[in-house]
Amino acid sequence: DCGRKANSTAVWRDVHGACIAEREFRLAQICALHLIVHAEELEPMIRLYEAGGHVDELCTLLENGLGLERAHMGMFTELAVLYCKYRPTQIMDHLKLYWSRVNIPKVIRACEAAHLWPELVFLYVHYDEFDNAAQTIIAHSADAWEHASFKDIIVKASNVELYYKALRFYLNEQPLLLSDLLAVMMPRIDHTRVVSMFVKSDNIPLIKPYLVSAQATNNKAVNEAFNDLLIEEEDFVGLRNSIDNHDNFDAIGLAQRLEKHELLEFRRIAAHLYNQAKRWRQSLTLSKKDKLYKDAMTTARVSGSVEIAEDLLRYFVESGNAACFSACLFTCYDIVRSDVVMELAWRHGLANEAMPYFINLVREYQVKVDHLVEEVGELKVK
Repeated sequence: DCGRKANSTAVWRDVHGACIAEREFRLAQICALHLIVHAEELEPMIRLYEAGGHVDELCTLLENGLGLERAHMGMFTELAVLYCKYRPTQIMDHLKLYWSRVNIPKVIRACEAAHLWPELVFLYVHYDEFDNAAQTIIAHSADAWEHASFKDIIVKASNVELYYKALRFYLNEQPLLLSDLLAVMMPRIDHTRVVSMFVKSDNIPLIKPYLVSAQATNNKAVNEAFNDLLIEEEDFVGLRNSIDNHDNFDAIGLAQRLEKHELLEFRRIAAHLYNQAKRWRQSLTLSKKDKLYKDAMTTARVSGSVEIAEDLLRYFVESGNAACFSACLFTCYDIVRSDVVMELAWRHGLANEAMPYFINLVREYQVKVDHLVEEVGELKVK
């Protein structure tokens, strides 16, 4: 009552000290509530309680003081520090409620000293220290790692090197979540460096979904890594689509590898690659070796070379393949010379097989002659 009437900080301090000495904590709290609203009185009071081992009473005092009208940042901060030291299970709830009213750097130091890693990450995030938050999670993943929150944090980090550190961390500890992590980091990472990292560790299959997405950039390292993976998986359909839609890779090197592949479809892709590189004879050699005569005819037609088309005709004649001789005449109709066809047919008894070609040729010439006659007639009239 005397303290209330005096209403003096010095009096409250003396009365409070006497109550603590007599272990009258209920009365001490009444006095202390008039003191803790003054920032300069807070730290000496905390030292007094801690020196006497009255930690529970001190925490209760500060908890009650948070509702005061004159509650200040120091009270919220010191209570957080006390929780770090003595009641670690309560610190996270306190921070979630009052993170905006504590001195974050001071509480960060307290959490670090107490090895409260999830709480430390929480504070770093709310202090916009995303680099430190990511590094803390990586260093103390057993306690602090949570996939969804890590993804949100890592994309806000300013140090790009942390991205590659995060990838190595996931490769070692959470390999099945790598593709999900790469998906959120894709706009800021160097695709060539990422592919190189996983090629060296022989873990390319882990990032296949990432490679599929990254192919949109038509990056050479990505394309080659994805193509190698498709070869390993023996996915010739996927490989054909990849090389047709993304052309930034060593096509000749890939063709030279594929032409020795044990599966026929991959050797067909090798011939296709030689076509794209306009190495017609290499493509034809492969197709003839595998008896893929339709592919060989298509290659001859696409090449537009009279010499290549006629060489293919001679190959069919020499190998006794009359049906393919006739089919090649149809496929390469606009390229082969009629006198060469006539000679080959006459010398090798292939008149019947060449007859559809000659019928079409005569019809074409007849149309041209009729057209010329009509034009000459019109000129004479004029």
